[in-house]
Amino acid sequence: MELNEFLNSHKTDILNEAAETLQRAQLKSYSASTSEKNKNRLEQLLQHTITGVQSKNLVGMIEYAEKIAQERFDAGFDLHEVHTAFNVLEETIWKMIIDNFEPSGLGKALGLVSTVVGAGKESLAITYVSLSGKNKTKTLNLSELFAR
Repeated sequence: MELNEFLNSHKTDILNEAAETLQRAQLKSYSASTSEKNKNRLEQLLQHTITGVQSKNLVGMIEYAEKIAQERFDAGFDLHEVHTAFNVLEETIWKMIIDNFEPSGLGKALGLVSTVVGAGKESLAITYVSLSGKNKTKTLNLSELFAR
C-alpha cells in the first residue's frame, strides 16, 4: 500500500491518537480550546501532510504553517505549544507506519512524512521568530550604572 493511501485510510485512528496525546501534553493554549477544535486543527495539519506526501510538494505545508503561525501567535499561543502539536501528529504517524509497513518500506515512508512535517515545523519557527522580532521591547541603556 502506498503511503498516501495508508494515511487516508487510517485518518481516524491517527487523529484520535494524536488528539489524545495532545490532550495529555496539557499545553496551556490547547487546554483552553475544546477537544473538538484541537482535533480539527490536527485534521487540517494531517491533510496538509497527506497532500505533501502525495504530491511530493512542500509549498502547501509551508504556506499552511506560515498561516497558522500568524493565527496562533496572534491568539497568544507559545511557539513550543504549536510545535508540540506538529510533533504529536508526526510521532503518531511514525508509530502507525512502523506498526504497519514492512521494514524495507520504512525508510521511504518515514522520510516522506518527516520531510513534509519538518518543512512545516521549520516554516512555523521562522514565522514565529519573525513575528516576535516585530514586537521587541526597547532595550534599556544601563551603561551609566557601570564604572568605567
